[in-house]
Amino acid sequence: MTVVGEVAIAPLLVFERSFGREAFAIRDYLTRSGVPFQTVIVETDEDCRTQLGSGLAEARLPVVAFPDGTRLADPTPAQIAEHFGWIKRPQRSEYDVLVYGAGPAGLSAAVYAASEGLDVAVVERDAVGGQAGSSSLIENYLGFAHGISGAALAEQARRQAIAFGAELLVMRHSLSRSFGDHHMQAELADGSRLSARAVVCATGVQWRRLGLPKEDELEGSGVYYGAGTSEASSCVGEHVYIVGGANSAGQAAMNLAAHAERVTVLVRGHSLSSTMSTYLLRRLLAAPNVEILVDTTVTALHGEDRLRGLTIDSAGTTTDVPVSRLFICIGGSPNTAWARDSAVALDPRGFLLTGGDLLPEHLSAWPLRRQPLHLETNQPGVFAAGDVRANSIKRVASAVGEGAMAVSLVHRYLAETFG
Repeated sequence: MTVVGEVAIAPLLVFERSFGREAFAIRDYLTRSGVPFQTVIVETDEDCRTQLGSGLAEARLPVVAFPDGTRLADPTPAQIAEHFGWIKRPQRSEYDVLVYGAGPAGLSAAVYAASEGLDVAVVERDAVGGQAGSSSLIENYLGFAHGISGAALAEQARRQAIAFGAELLVMRHSLSRSFGDHHMQAELADGSRLSARAVVCATGVQWRRLGLPKEDELEGSGVYYGAGTSEASSCVGEHVYIVGGANSAGQAAMNLAAHAERVTVLVRGHSLSSTMSTYLLRRLLAAPNVEILVDTTVTALHGEDRLRGLTIDSAGTTTDVPVSRLFICIGGSPNTAWARDSAVALDPRGFLLTGGDLLPEHLSAWPLRRQPLHLETNQPGVFAAGDVRANSIKRVASAVGEGAMAVSLVHRYLAETFG
C-alpha cells in the first residue's frame, strides 16, 4: 500500500484495450502522481462482460476501478484527481507570492517561500513534478547515491511544501494573468480570482515533437514522449525505439532495456559524447540489448489505429522497420503560451528573459531606478526560474537552486516595494 497525498491508497485497476490513447493519459497521470495501479487488458465483449459485467460498447473503456468500489468510465485525469480529493479551491484570494508550475523549480520556490513565512500558492495545470516527474531515475542529483525517480522526488518536495504551509492548487488552468503596478492577478478556470504581490513563473517545458504526419493521432497509441515510465512493463519481448541523444533519452533507454527485448536509440548527431552525461553513456554502451544508431532520423510514422512502423534515414539510407512503440526524447519547448499576449519579454525560442539577458528594447517601459534582478523579468516583481527561463541550465539541481534564489529575490523586491 502506498501513501499519496496523506491518504493510504491500495493499487487501483485500469481496464483498457491495448494501445488505447485515453488509457495512456490515465496511466501516465497515475504514474507521475505516484499512484500504484494494475492494468487489465480487455479486448473482446466476452472479456469485458467477465471483468466489468457489460459489453465493450456499454463499458466505455477505459474504466478505472478504485479500491473503495467506485468506477469511473472513460475518466479524465482531472476526474481521477477530484475523486482522490486533490482538487481544492484556494483558501484565500490574496497571497504574498504566486508560483506557476509545480516542477522542481516551482516546488523549491514553494518550500523556501512558505518556510520563510510568505503566504504562497502554487498553481499547476497537471500533475506535480513537471517534466522531471516523468523521469524513471535521476542519478546525478545531490544526496541520492542510488538515484531517485522523478515522481518520488516530486512527492517528497510536495509534502515538504505543504508541511511548511504552502497551498498546492493542482489541475488548475489559469485563464488569464496580469502583471503591473506591483500587483499580480490571475483568474482560474473554476472562477477563482487570485492576487499577489509577486510571482514566480516556473512553468517549465513540454516535450518537443518530431513534426511528422500522424504524430498527433498516434500519441499514446505507440508514440510516447519522455522516459516511458508508465509503459516500460508493457514492453516485455518487444523491440522499442527511442529518438534523442541527451540524458532524457539515455534514462529512457536504460529504463526500457530492463523490460524490452531490444532497444534502439536513434541519434541525429554524429555521437553522444557531447550531449549525454558520461556515466549514462557508459551504461548504454555496456547494455547488451541496447544499440545506438548515429546520423539517424525518423522521417515517417506508419499506422492508423496504432503505431505499426517507422521510416528511418541513416546517413542517407532509408529503411522501413516494424515498430509498436516509439519514445521521443528530443528536448523541450517552453510553456510560455500564456505570456505571448502579455508584456513579459521572451527570447526568439519563447523562453522568458530575465536579468542581464534583457536588452534595452525590453526595458523601455521599466519603471524602477534599479535594473531587473538576476531572475526578474521586464515586469517588476515577476520572476522566472527553471527550464522556462532563457539560458538556464536544464538540470533538476539547477531548477531547484533557481527556485530558492527566486524567493530570495522576491524578499528583496517586497522589502523595497512594500517596506
